[in-house]
Amino acid sequence: MTSREQAILVLEDGRVMRGQRYGAVGVTFGEAVFSTGMSGYQETLTDPSYDRQVVVMTAPHIGNTGVNEEDFESTKIWVAGYVVRDPSRVSSNWRSTGDLAVALDKQGIVGISGVDTRALTRHLRERGAMRVGIFSGVAAQASVEDLLVQVQASPGMAGANLTDEVSTDKPYIVSAVGEKKFTVAAIDLGIKSMTPEMMAARGIEVHVLPAASSVEEILALNPDGVFFSNGPGDPATADAAVATMKAMLERKMPVFGICFGNQILGRALGLGTYKLRYGHRGINQPVQDLRTRKVEITAHNHGFAVDAPRTGNFDTPYGKAQVSHICLNDDVVEGLRCLEVPAFSVQYHPEAAAGPHDSAYLFDDFIELMSSPGKVRA
Repeated sequence: MTSREQAILVLEDGRVMRGQRYGAVGVTFGEAVFSTGMSGYQETLTDPSYDRQVVVMTAPHIGNTGVNEEDFESTKIWVAGYVVRDPSRVSSNWRSTGDLAVALDKQGIVGISGVDTRALTRHLRERGAMRVGIFSGVAAQASVEDLLVQVQASPGMAGANLTDEVSTDKPYIVSAVGEKKFTVAAIDLGIKSMTPEMMAARGIEVHVLPAASSVEEILALNPDGVFFSNGPGDPATADAAVATMKAMLERKMPVFGICFGNQILGRALGLGTYKLRYGHRGINQPVQDLRTRKVEITAHNHGFAVDAPRTGNFDTPYGKAQVSHICLNDDVVEGLRCLEVPAFSVQYHPEAAAGPHDSAYLFDDFIELMSSPGKVRA
């Protein structure tokens, strides 16, 4: 919970910031990243893509609307730690069923408040995402030198294979709303609950499957399409998911991937991936559709990206493909589209529960792809 008990934040490059305990007492380590969203903190906290990440909120006031039972994107809070400037002393919203600080404490999430998050964000923008530790209680009484040694000994995000940590243990079904029109097998690499809900609202029966599901198990559902979800970790470690993606492409199965799923499609097409300096996170990232030149404001959470030619078509083992979307802030690839097999993906989150909703049409594009899998739109 929020208290006057002292806490300390230590970055792996030696930067130290002091504040007050926010949430649980203890120690936590992770990759320090910042989120630029001014709302939607509950969705951020419960997004499995934030596994092992310590999230710094750039908006100064956090917790104003408390928490509720409806907006969770998964069954738990996934962030490794939480950094805020001014936590709200009062939760005020007609949907609120609890206090954010209390929720963090109950789930053992170690956080810190009262630090200059704008200065911390600028530091990360200049130096890049890095390992961080938050210490409160007895742990905070150690010397800074000792705390820094602990931070530098903690694991980094590069090379991290986290899919098994976040994927469902067993399959489950999200039923279509109204008349069932399609069946989709959704490979859970860290899926958010809003994603199958967005598909269900369009008449899709969604079978959410563990990441380790075999090709035979997927095809046994006789799906009209296969969806590869968002998720945490380094895509260079996701060989099993890439193999599954290749099997779908070889069968010309309609495929849609988002975020981590975009990186999986990229690897299956023979492209490389790389770690961004400080990643894209938040709900205000401008992305341009290169086919229409339309600009969408989009929700992001990714620290890795696909390395692909920004213009023209390129060759893959499955025919021609192209980059479909780019980020206007830094020219990072934000989408891929195959031209000879029915597959496409985006690096951002069209299901964005907290908004914006500019990209929700991509689920309709998936339906169009499943309706005529032999007709791939260029």
